[in-house]
Amino acid sequence: MTMPLHHDRLGPEARSFLRNDLDMLIDGKWVPARSGKVFDTYDPGTGRVIARVAEGDAADVDLAVKAARRAFEEGPWSRMSPSDRGRAIWKLADLIEQNADEFAELEVLNNGKPLSIARNSDVAMSADMFRYMAGWATKISGETLSISTPGNYHCFTVREPIGVVGQIIPWNAPLVMLAWKVAPALAAGCTIVLKPAEQTPVTALRFGRLIEEAGIPAGVVNIVTGFGPTAGAAIAAHEGIDKVAFTGSSEIGRIIVKAAAGNLKKVSLELGGKSPAIVFPDADLSVAVPGVAQGIFANSGQVCTAGSRLFAHKRVFDRVVEGIAERAGSIRVGHGFSEGVQMGPVISPVQHDRVMDYIRQGQAAGASVAAGGTRIGNEGNFIAPTILTGTTPDMAVVREEIFGPVLCAMSFDDDDLDRIAKQANDSAFGLAGSVWTRDVSIAHKMVRRIRAGRIGVNTHGSTDAAIPTGGFKQSGWGREKGHEGLNLYTETKSVIMAL
Repeated sequence: MTMPLHHDRLGPEARSFLRNDLDMLIDGKWVPARSGKVFDTYDPGTGRVIARVAEGDAADVDLAVKAARRAFEEGPWSRMSPSDRGRAIWKLADLIEQNADEFAELEVLNNGKPLSIARNSDVAMSADMFRYMAGWATKISGETLSISTPGNYHCFTVREPIGVVGQIIPWNAPLVMLAWKVAPALAAGCTIVLKPAEQTPVTALRFGRLIEEAGIPAGVVNIVTGFGPTAGAAIAAHEGIDKVAFTGSSEIGRIIVKAAAGNLKKVSLELGGKSPAIVFPDADLSVAVPGVAQGIFANSGQVCTAGSRLFAHKRVFDRVVEGIAERAGSIRVGHGFSEGVQMGPVISPVQHDRVMDYIRQGQAAGASVAAGGTRIGNEGNFIAPTILTGTTPDMAVVREEIFGPVLCAMSFDDDDLDRIAKQANDSAFGLAGSVWTRDVSIAHKMVRRIRAGRIGVNTHGSTDAAIPTGGFKQSGWGREKGHEGLNLYTETKSVIMAL
């Protein structure tokens, strides 16, 4: 195969891992697709092939589901003591850290993000999520109930693992999204069929090598690579799966809900966003300007919670936009292995063209480009950090999720918090938002008024493992991370004992 342009930056471990075709993990064994098909995966920074991966489909999903069912119902995982499960999950975190350099290098090729961010953010956050959920394995409990039914009863609840779960993760943060889903499912005692995005399967497959090393029995974690319409659809519809968890677009979320209706499996969804960042005139601009810039340009804007709609008070609007534009112009965009790079490419030529088309649509509708708006270079999928001003609520760039480094800036000249919140809430989405002010009263009032699952005050948010993340409206069902993320993988059983 053709190795990427920056292959000289790969360590021997990553180079060795990519040397051969990458098979799937099913029932503790590495196997090719039953069809024999493979597909190429590409470095988004160069467009070159980095690996050939097994192309699983419904037949492979069926094998994986059967393995997961055996591991759940007959195998030791769901019956293992909570402390033993916790130790195995903690071991996964240790192994991720022990192989951190390799995971970071693979994530650069997998997703395009800069090496320092992959190493210090994505890999670190993934290990932290496994440790956080390892602690919950011994703290899953029910409660004793006092009831008013005549007679003598002892009533209590227990929480039990939901069973076999199908997990479909996106391409924007492959290793982190894997951790968000796999760690709580394991802590709860579930078994898993995981499908990474077809654009970014590499780090998920490398993670699969850690499963046996951590002492997790065969069939507990199965990894099927392939495409959404085949492998993904088979997971969503499979009668042997008790729950499906999906992170991705709202459009695909709707398809999964329909497919899951066959056996009424449980569904959790983390979907799109068009999150507002609201800057009040009293805000500390030395905090707000870099905070808003980070909220939209991090990960090349490919973040579901990205603060893609800026509402800044008229008195500070020009200074805010100028400050963010200055930062946008200073961001070093390039291949993730290049020294000093702060922002990488978007994931694919398709996504590149989609983002650029939105920028052109915005301009055609009357928006002006205050920064960026252009492609960078002739190789790879690089887009300059972009700010559009003169945008209005009816424009597609304001209403639809772009999933790229594009900020739509709007001003307000109003002290009516209800009216400001109405503008911020004028969206089909409700995933996140941020409020920038020094006034504690305004902060509390706006937090109550914004209809979103996560609100930051003088920050656009946090990736901490303890903070639940999920959305209102069309941004999804359920919450990931925190105790609520664990509860997505349990069922409550009520017990009534007549004494």
